[in-house]
Amino acid sequence: MEQRQRHLLEAFHQLSQRTGPYQPIASGQLVRVVGLTLEATGCRAPVGSLCAIDTVSGTMVAEVVGFDDDLLYLMPVEELRGVVPGARVIPLGEQTGLNVGMKLLGRVLDGNGQPLDGLGPLSNQEQTSRHSEPINPLARRAITEPLDVGVRAINAMLTVGKGQRMGLFAGSGVGKSVLLGMMTRGTTADIIVVGLVGERGREVKEFIEEILGEAGRARSVVIAAPADTSPLMRLRACETSTRIAEYFRDLGYDVLLLMDSLTRYAQAQREIALAVGEPPATKGYPPSVFARLPRLVERAGNGGEGQGSITAFYTVLTEGDDQQDPIADASRAILDGHIVLSRALADSGHYPAIDIEASISRVAPMVISAEHLEAMRRVKQMYSLYQQNRDLISIGAYSQGSDPRIDNAIRLATCNQCLLRQHLHESVSFADSQQMLGQLAAQCRV
Repeated sequence: MEQRQRHLLEAFHQLSQRTGPYQPIASGQLVRVVGLTLEATGCRAPVGSLCAIDTVSGTMVAEVVGFDDDLLYLMPVEELRGVVPGARVIPLGEQTGLNVGMKLLGRVLDGNGQPLDGLGPLSNQEQTSRHSEPINPLARRAITEPLDVGVRAINAMLTVGKGQRMGLFAGSGVGKSVLLGMMTRGTTADIIVVGLVGERGREVKEFIEEILGEAGRARSVVIAAPADTSPLMRLRACETSTRIAEYFRDLGYDVLLLMDSLTRYAQAQREIALAVGEPPATKGYPPSVFARLPRLVERAGNGGEGQGSITAFYTVLTEGDDQQDPIADASRAILDGHIVLSRALADSGHYPAIDIEASISRVAPMVISAEHLEAMRRVKQMYSLYQQNRDLISIGAYSQGSDPRIDNAIRLATCNQCLLRQHLHESVSFADSQQMLGQLAAQCRV
C-alpha cells in the first residue's frame, strides 16, 4: 500500500507549470470526515484539482469535489486510512496528463492510467490532457460503414456501424462479459479499449486471461477499476477509457470501445454527489448523474475528416431486469440503439442470449443494403410469429395446417436458432452472417 501511495504521489507531482490569475494558498487543515467525504479549511483549490493530506502512515491524495464558502470538500483517490483531526492539506494543483501511445496495447491500467499488470512503467510515452474538447456535431463524419463484430446475431440482425454507440442491457449473470469477449476476438476494428468498472476483482482477471485471451489482448488496452476502489477511481476509469479511445481515433484508427458498465459510472457519480450534499432526484439519482451520462457517451463516435472512429458498446445493468430503471431509460435515449439480453434465453442455454424482438440498431438502415434490410425484416417477423404462438404450439393447442405462416415459422424455428446462437470461441464474419441470413430469409413466406 505504501509503495502504491508513493507511486501515486510521484505521478501527481509531475505537474506542468502554469501561470494565471489563480494562485493556491500553501496549505490548510482537515476539520471533518464524514464517510468518504473530507472537509478542509484554510486553503483554496479549484474543483477537480488534487490535494495531499498528511496521515499517520504517510500522505494520502484526495480530489476536490466541491466547496461551500471557505470549506473544501475532498474525496480520497485511494483508501481512506490514517487521517487525524487537523491534518495538513496541501494543494497539488491540476491533475497530471495521461500517458498515451502505441505501447499501451496489451497493457492493463488503473483508473489513473497507471500500470496494474506488473509489466513495468509506461516508458517513452507521450502525454495528453485528461480532458478533451467536444467535437462540433457538424464536423463529424456520417456513419456509413458497417463494423464486423464477429457475432452472427449482431452482424445479421442488429448491424452496427462504425462510430455507433450501442447499449447492452441486461441483468446480472446473463452473459454480458462473455459477449464483450466474443466481440474483442472477432471484430475487425484496429484497436480495442476495454473499461472494466465496478466489477469483482476475480472477474477482471478472468476477463483478461480467459475471455479476452492472448490474441484479443495484443491489440487491446484494458482499464480496470474493481468494485472495491473509490468512487473517484471508478469515475476516472470510464473517462480514462474514453480518452485513450479518443487518442487512437484522432490518429485515424477504428476503435472498438467496450465499457462495462455505464451503470457503475452513474452509481459512482451518485455516491460523490450525495456525499457533497446534492439532493437526490429520480429514484435516488441526483441531477448531475443525468448531466454526466451524455457528456461521456457523446465523446465516442466518428471523428472529422482524416480521423478514425469509436464504435462504443456500453453495458447497462438493469436491476431486477427492469428495463425502465432510471439509468437504463436515460441511456436508451442517448444511445444509437440497444441490445437486450434475456434471462429466459440464458436460462434455456441460448447464447448469446440476445432478445431480437426487444433490440434495435438505429443506424442499421444507413449501413446495410436494401436486400440485407429486407432479409432482416422477413426473418424477424418470422421469429416473432413463432414466439407469439409458442405457448399454443408447446401444449399442442395449435393444429398443423391452420395457418400456413405459422406452419412455416415452426418449420424454420430450428434455422432461426442456428442463426442466433454461437459458441463462445467462434467468430463469424459479416459476409458469412449476411449469407446465412439471406438463405434463411429466402425460405420465409411473410
